[in-house]
Amino acid sequence: MIKQDIKKALVNIIHEFWGSDSLADLDIEVVKPNNNQGDYANSSAFGLGKKLDLSPAEIASKLVQALDGKIVGVSRIESAGGFVNFFVTPEYLHEELLNISKQENYGASETLKGKTIMVEFTDPNPFKLFHIGHLMSNTIGESIARLYEALGARVLRVNWQGDVGIHIAMAVWAIKAGKVGNIPADDAPIMDRVNYLGRAYTAGSLAYRDGGPKIKAEIEAVNAEIYAKDNSEVVEIYNKGKTWSLDYFEEIYKRLGTKFDHYFFESEIGPIGLEIVKQNPEVFKESEGAIVFKGEEYGLHTRVFVNSKGLPVYEAKELGLNKTKFDLYHPELSIIITGNEINEYFKVLLKVMSLIMPEVAEKTRHIGHGMMRLTTGKMSSRTGDVVTADALIEQTKAKLKDKESVQTITDPKERENTAEAIAIGAIKYSILKQSPGKDIVFDFEKSLAIKGDSGPYLQYTYSRLFSILKKAEQANFQFSIFSLQLLKEESELNLIKYFLEFPEAVREASEMIAPQRLALYLFELANLANNFYENVHILEDEDSSRMSARLLLVRVTAEILSRGLAILGIKTPVRI
Repeated sequence: MIKQDIKKALVNIIHEFWGSDSLADLDIEVVKPNNNQGDYANSSAFGLGKKLDLSPAEIASKLVQALDGKIVGVSRIESAGGFVNFFVTPEYLHEELLNISKQENYGASETLKGKTIMVEFTDPNPFKLFHIGHLMSNTIGESIARLYEALGARVLRVNWQGDVGIHIAMAVWAIKAGKVGNIPADDAPIMDRVNYLGRAYTAGSLAYRDGGPKIKAEIEAVNAEIYAKDNSEVVEIYNKGKTWSLDYFEEIYKRLGTKFDHYFFESEIGPIGLEIVKQNPEVFKESEGAIVFKGEEYGLHTRVFVNSKGLPVYEAKELGLNKTKFDLYHPELSIIITGNEINEYFKVLLKVMSLIMPEVAEKTRHIGHGMMRLTTGKMSSRTGDVVTADALIEQTKAKLKDKESVQTITDPKERENTAEAIAIGAIKYSILKQSPGKDIVFDFEKSLAIKGDSGPYLQYTYSRLFSILKKAEQANFQFSIFSLQLLKEESELNLIKYFLEFPEAVREASEMIAPQRLALYLFELANLANNFYENVHILEDEDSSRMSARLLLVRVTAEILSRGLAILGIKTPVRI
């Protein structure tokens, strides 16, 4: 790649002129300038100037003289105020276009081949509805998993199921106490069953909060019975609700394009976490009958790991989970994705892990994501005011009824699949185009817009390009031996230049664990593709050789756009 060639040439010249010491802590980044002063730029002269007590302009001028004619594919090099600007030859771009067109999976690499990376995400709790917070986690986690796969890693998608705990007991108690009516039959529609569970959780949580000591004690007794499995009625309700929830989750995962490799359950992991706590009395202390970690000693806060009833709470279960992960799979990196609201908790957890199992802590990375809100406000599962993932997808699909392009698809199945792909793509892109830590306000109109920074805009661009290729195929266009040298328009050359950035965008998004880096690349690619489309009349070209060259450019653009969106977990319908 030409950026690497430029950087290598700069390193060699700097070393030759000013020695190896001059390279220490020197940023030799090659970037795309924000102006028209070159295709690539370097600002090393500023850092060197401070080290050598020379003016950046003087250093830049000397670099230009030394590098002139020494980098294949660079037509000229100029200095401007301390910057060194590089101009790429059209011939080089044409050759690169041909090379890219021959690659089956351009942008992918084997950088991480042989590495195992575990990504834990989504983590919905049985007996609760799959809300838009889970949708955010799933979207971010799936895209991160796909980024690592694009670099050749073996990726394990894992899901942490909170199938025991007071939240479960609340729902089971409400069902047992008849607070939400008769339990549905096993053959009732899945949404009827899970909505029943959701109502039970809401009723139970409100009772636990407002029902007084007697109700609270009853729910806590149910919690103990779930752990002990010594009450047949409680166990029956628990098993039925858990099965329904897991079946419901699987339907959503299929809809979102996620398939997990391993499900970890709190009911199975809890005893392991309890044992870890008991084995490390030097780390944990007794406090009012409970076992806690005094985080204040490390600038953190105190957390309970075992409650006064001797049961492991979430914190202890997390210790058991992370130990089990590494015992089973030995990953080089374990990424955990949760909401921002438990960021401080994870700081405590990672500190405890560093004291008990430092090798696990060193390889564990926590990423907190923000909240998704609708323009109507936020949600609360305890009050029942929950925006489910299903509801958001269906509401987004409903908004597409006004989109003429979707409604012109005559085949009902294709129309449904297209609407589904657009709706989910719109939601996913609105999440992924921003840093995971930021809150998101999902706006239907903006997120579904065909123009602007939206998922449908990228999908529409792909559909546009696909349509050109389809029309050429239907016209029985015979591809001649084309001459890529005929691609001279600025919009054509700009596209090819940007193709060269795709592998770097994938790599950087993976290394930074930042899907938004790839989302930004694809948005810019779509902008360049539409500029090309609007300025060049591809199928009306009287020069068949040039038309062939332009159709090749269209094909490569469509392939890169499709591959990039696939990494983000977004489908590319051919009609939109």
